[in-house]
Amino acid sequence: MIRATEPVGKSTSAIEGRSHASRRSFIVITSITVAIGGFLFGYDTAVISGAILFVRNQFHLTSFQTEIAVSVVLAGALAGTAFGGYLGDRFGRKPTLLITAVVYGIFAITTGLATGTVVFVLSRLFVGAAVGISSMLVPLYIAELAPENIRGALVTLNQMAISTGVVVAYYVDYRLAGSGNWRLMFMSAVVPSLILLIGLVFLPETPRWLAAHGDFAAASRVLARIETPEKAARDLEELRHVTETDQLKFRDLLVRRFRKPLIAGIGLAIFQQITGVNTIVYYAPTIFQMVGFGSAGNAILATFLIGSVGLAFTIISMFLVDKVGRRPLLLVSLCGMCVALLHLAFILGDPHPKKWLVVTDVLVYLAAFDIGLGPIFWLLISEIYPTTVRAQAMSLATMTIWAGDFLVTATFLTIVEHLGMRGCFLLFAGLCVVAFVFSLRMVPETRGRTLEQIENSWNPMGTQ
Repeated sequence: MIRATEPVGKSTSAIEGRSHASRRSFIVITSITVAIGGFLFGYDTAVISGAILFVRNQFHLTSFQTEIAVSVVLAGALAGTAFGGYLGDRFGRKPTLLITAVVYGIFAITTGLATGTVVFVLSRLFVGAAVGISSMLVPLYIAELAPENIRGALVTLNQMAISTGVVVAYYVDYRLAGSGNWRLMFMSAVVPSLILLIGLVFLPETPRWLAAHGDFAAASRVLARIETPEKAARDLEELRHVTETDQLKFRDLLVRRFRKPLIAGIGLAIFQQITGVNTIVYYAPTIFQMVGFGSAGNAILATFLIGSVGLAFTIISMFLVDKVGRRPLLLVSLCGMCVALLHLAFILGDPHPKKWLVVTDVLVYLAAFDIGLGPIFWLLISEIYPTTVRAQAMSLATMTIWAGDFLVTATFLTIVEHLGMRGCFLLFAGLCVVAFVFSLRMVPETRGRTLEQIENSWNPMGTQ
């Protein structure tokens, strides 16, 4: 009898193992597919850096027109973020992402085929709208599908995809620079757009959105593909309780219960921008030139080094965020950024600073940002808001990011004129300290908790 039952036990165990592997594979493949939207975000925002030199000559652009051609993506992103939250909550995460993939593809082609400034700028405006929507909905979709024990790593896939998109854009620009084929630089984005579009067709809607719209049967089927039967049943009950209890409108985010997550999301969005990351990235060539690098070295260091560091440390963050937690990584990140900025300011006080020390400080700063504040902002805002208005709440935080990006980038050179480069970095270091105190007081730890448990924790009478 014992010999007869042993194979059965092993067979059952093997079946359970295969079932677990199947569920895990489905979640990972789904997350990677959706994260292509993040890749397009990174690619389309970075590709202009190499293409604009040829576009400017092609269309004989003035300095003002060049600024418009470069920054119009930001205006589109603001608009896309503003409408994307409503679309995502009203019509679903999947349909909105499908439309976004179509927009990416169509306007990549029209950008490349543009024969005049108007078509070029309008095309980039629509690409920017797609960037704004995907910057918000990609991490949201992954967070609403992923189990809590690996949610952090899977959502961070989005940031890794953005960094990969940036590096690939730099490489494509480099490869095509010799021929001056700026049209192909833009049109090459059609390939990932098609992959995203085709992949999304086969993916489900998120169980959180389905439950929020009363389709618990469909939500149950999706949960069954990613959880054990027992866990799926528990999650469905949590979803039923949360969605039936909290049928919220956007204005309900202003009530006392949700004031803390609202402030936390908007605050992190502001600090992600005002602590200097975009000025470091955008003006790295200027900084390197100040300390003695030639123009060719500037371009190489500012693109490949920055892009590679961002990608490498985002990958490291993926492996740590579900083990160490969100708050510890965020706080360590801000400390590292502050120390690098202080040392950079100290070095720049020397009339003849050692240029490789400057490069090291810049790379340490970016490494600290990309292991914590960079990816964790997107992760946290996909976790801390209530289910029924999550997309609209994320749109508010994401709009703050884009507005902060514009404000800091537009004023950086003016600040440098008044404070000097050294004073500017001291200011950023001080803001890192303020961000540390804010994060310590306002940012919750969400590791290992379901989205429903996080939502209930904002209610004094709810589950803690």
